[in-house]
Amino acid sequence: MPEPVLRAERFEYRYPERPEPALRDLTLALEPGSFTVVAGESGSGKSTLLRAACGLVPHFHGGEAGGELEVGGLSVREHGSAELAAVCGTLFQDPETQVVMGGARAEIALPLEHRGMPEVAVARAVEETALELGIAHLLDRRTDTLSGGELQRVALAAALVTRPALLVLDEPTSQLDPVAGDELVWLLRRLNEESGTAVLLAEHRLERCLAAADRVLTLEAGRVTCDASPESFLAWADASAPALATPLARLFLRSGLRPPPASIKAARAGLRGAGLLPVAVGRAGGGREAAVAGGRSATHAGGLRRLGERLLPRGQRALQPALELRDVWHELRDGPAILRGVDLRVDPGERVALLGRNGAGKSTLLRHARGLVTPSRGRVERAGEVALLLQNPGDYLVHERADEEVDVDALRAAGLHGRGWANPRDLSGGERQRLALETVLCSPEGETAGGERPAVVLLDEPTRGMDRGHRDALVERLRSLADAGAAALVATHDTEFAAAFAERVVLMGKGIVIADGPAADVLAGGRHFTTDVARVLGGAAGALTPEAGAEILERELGSREGVA
Repeated sequence: MPEPVLRAERFEYRYPERPEPALRDLTLALEPGSFTVVAGESGSGKSTLLRAACGLVPHFHGGEAGGELEVGGLSVREHGSAELAAVCGTLFQDPETQVVMGGARAEIALPLEHRGMPEVAVARAVEETALELGIAHLLDRRTDTLSGGELQRVALAAALVTRPALLVLDEPTSQLDPVAGDELVWLLRRLNEESGTAVLLAEHRLERCLAAADRVLTLEAGRVTCDASPESFLAWADASAPALATPLARLFLRSGLRPPPASIKAARAGLRGAGLLPVAVGRAGGGREAAVAGGRSATHAGGLRRLGERLLPRGQRALQPALELRDVWHELRDGPAILRGVDLRVDPGERVALLGRNGAGKSTLLRHARGLVTPSRGRVERAGEVALLLQNPGDYLVHERADEEVDVDALRAAGLHGRGWANPRDLSGGERQRLALETVLCSPEGETAGGERPAVVLLDEPTRGMDRGHRDALVERLRSLADAGAAALVATHDTEFAAAFAERVVLMGKGIVIADGPAADVLAGGRHFTTDVARVLGGAAGALTPEAGAEILERELGSREGVA
């Protein structure tokens, strides 16, 4: 048997000043060429395991380690991240903190130059890696001009360029649009199969990666609670950890169908086997009425009123907009226009999801909406204070303790009650994201001088690193803000979140708005900018969420039983 690329024997780790271990009694082995997904709720120890695999734990974060963890035969207690980099490539949740060079080509070349490789070999390897990842067009760009998703792919290229024996990735698809996310997962699978690189990948959006995986490890409070194939993991999650079930697994389980599928292909096969594809929309009921999320229509009463008002000429609308962009352009002096004549109106109390491919201009639009940049042409009008949370939560966290960032109530809202002592840098990605959100909503930026809530809340990829439970809590938080009159505009690649949160979806192309309408109309029927439930059931059914899809399937099953 070949030696494991990673071996843990009763490994434990405790962060400085933290009372409980982040990892405990960890015993496992990863074989060369394996593809392993690490699952678990936010704070379960996933990121800590990945930090240990590349040597950041304990050498960078400090703390105490016990037991043994070896990567490529090197003990992480005796060898730091520089030595482990020879066998372990890494990509973390915040690529902004990994990229150190001013240009994309130089960033990808850096690991090879550190090894003293000949210049021609470096140039070849950079070109090949960029082509494999589909980022050859970014090689001559400055890294400070890249979008979050583009920067993530450049950081991934730097991790892959040395062809490491083990590739460790923490939420690698979190900043990628649906097409790029799917392509990345299957690229990893191809590299895994062709070059034998073992992949250890932590994800909350398991639906993106289970079909490519050989094995799933789940962590809870730092312990392994499940070690199984993707199919067996989903069956285990049904009984033991429902919050980890994927949307398609929830669709099947709520409809009384077994086994839960690990891929869209398996889901379609299961529905065909049950005689449920194609869905009989006429009997089951579909269209917009089926796009129910949490018992609320995507165009409930308030939304219908506001949607109707948007169809009126501007002078006839009863409401004054909370935010309006009029013919907004963002033109680079030595580059392309990032925004090209964007018109966008958001009314008080609206919940709007902003979708689009990487580099479409979503983050730039939010920066204009907040007033961080001035349009080259056009105008931005705001009805009051605007709160903005950008993609990197670390930019908002400046203290040594979480309770120095926000008050007790905000800590509770962030799911960190009783952990005010924690250093924000030691929190998981999802925990940092939630804490940063509270700093925005509770800071002078998030409140007017009179203590009022902002007129507009802008969030850029807020679900990055969030498990489903906290994502659902964020949906309710945004609904509460909207019910109180604040407009919420959220840029996201998470279509499941968009379906649950938004009554309206704005889809951007390359710097322009290409679709703007009710969530059920924009999301249903798509191939990529849609949910897995809509992909499987088809656009005609109109269902975006597992709950709405299960309602349709239950009606269909009931009608067939009645006929029988």
